[in-house]
Amino acid sequence: MAVRTTVEIPEPLHDRLRQRAQQSGKSMRSLIVRALEEVYSEPGKGKYVTGPMITGPGKSGPAFPEDENPHDLVFS
Repeated sequence: MAVRTTVEIPEPLHDRLRQRAQQSGKSMRSLIVRALEEVYSEPGKGKYVTGPMITGPGKSGPAFPEDENPHDLVFS
């Protein structure tokens, strides 16, 4: 059973949503429902982590970590 709800969406966001719906060939409703399902999915049903959690150019750690203070690595 579906429940009808009225939500005010700012015009710029509404325009982007309408464009994306047209480009993907889906309805605005389906995009909104999918976004809500992704954000408010059941806890514990996430995906397994398969890659690094932090991406991008970062500072490389030392070749021999025992020679460094871990605090310096994390907070520098």
